[in-house]
Amino acid sequence: MNTNWNYPTALRVGTGRIGEIAEVCAQFNLSAPLLVTDPGVAALPMTREIVDTCTDAGLRVRIFSDIKPNPTGTNVDRGIAAYQSGHHDGVIALGGGSGLDAGKAVAVGVNQPCSIWDLEDIGENWKRAEAGLIPPVIAVPTTAGTGSEVGRAAVIVNEDDHRKVIVFHPKMCPDCVILDPELTIGLPPMLTAATGMDALSHNLEAFCSPLFHPMAEGIAVEGIRLIKEFLPAAVADGNDIEARTRMLVASSMGATAFQRGLGAMHALAHPLGAVYDAHHGTLNAILMPYVLMANRRAIAKPVNRLSRYLGLREGFDPFLQWVMELRASIGIPDTLQEIGIGDDRVDEIGRMAVADPSAATNPIPFDAEAYSRIALHAMHGQLQSV
Repeated sequence: MNTNWNYPTALRVGTGRIGEIAEVCAQFNLSAPLLVTDPGVAALPMTREIVDTCTDAGLRVRIFSDIKPNPTGTNVDRGIAAYQSGHHDGVIALGGGSGLDAGKAVAVGVNQPCSIWDLEDIGENWKRAEAGLIPPVIAVPTTAGTGSEVGRAAVIVNEDDHRKVIVFHPKMCPDCVILDPELTIGLPPMLTAATGMDALSHNLEAFCSPLFHPMAEGIAVEGIRLIKEFLPAAVADGNDIEARTRMLVASSMGATAFQRGLGAMHALAHPLGAVYDAHHGTLNAILMPYVLMANRRAIAKPVNRLSRYLGLREGFDPFLQWVMELRASIGIPDTLQEIGIGDDRVDEIGRMAVADPSAATNPIPFDAEAYSRIALHAMHGQLQSV
């Protein structure tokens, strides 16, 4: 069996490590990084402190924050323009998934003769980019969810066709990551819950993937255990540094593990997010039990092993019950209807889901009709197989 495996980058983990940001910039010969983040994070005192730390070290830093919660091609184009007009030499990607993905997309697109859309994660499209022209990226997550800080892709909305596009290049993986739990302390409980469930979805779908990758599978199992133990604590007490640290690590583990693949949760969450501009982590959290039920016949055996490792009763049902209880305990809505998503475009969502790259590694190869049924189940709270 021949396969290719890749693992992530250098990570600096621990309280106060953001104070090393200027040192990290110097390590990669950056003198004028563009700090890419979203408007909410840009307004926080910690962002000003990061800029001041860099400025005090002699770096010339500017902030670009014109980014939507689901970053668009327009956002990336404007970021590229800011990078070029400011004569920057690298990117500090700061924030949750939107800031991290946008920052990586700006870096991969800034010096290329091709569009970011030419780098859609299909076949070997990534070879269209000149790797030597991609500037260094330093990633600093402020949520424990997407794991984009260790990913080689960015999810960007193509506004022309209302589709989330996975833009991929091996060098999109940031050159260095700072996981500082103090940066996540101000995250509200609901966002802590939704982003934490996103991390769970990454680990869980990677675990259930049919591809051969035992190392990724092992990482996913431990990532799920960390989330089981520490997500409720992080939601209950946002100042719990240990819980915040472990959730940041579990998030990075999820994005490392999903090199094994994702599945129907993400295949549905991507079009739902693009069409309804809904929060990605919340979508994955709502979809999770409905997708588990749809995949039951293919994943019952590995989920039984996972239940034993987590200290649950053996079997698929105890695991599903734990997922349902976890969602309820941290305030996750039970249905898509509760976040304003109805069934008016469900057929379109099904067609978009089957075409999404994440569908390729779902344990069962669903067709568009099956994806539409799963979406309907999630809209109306019908926990059943398709």
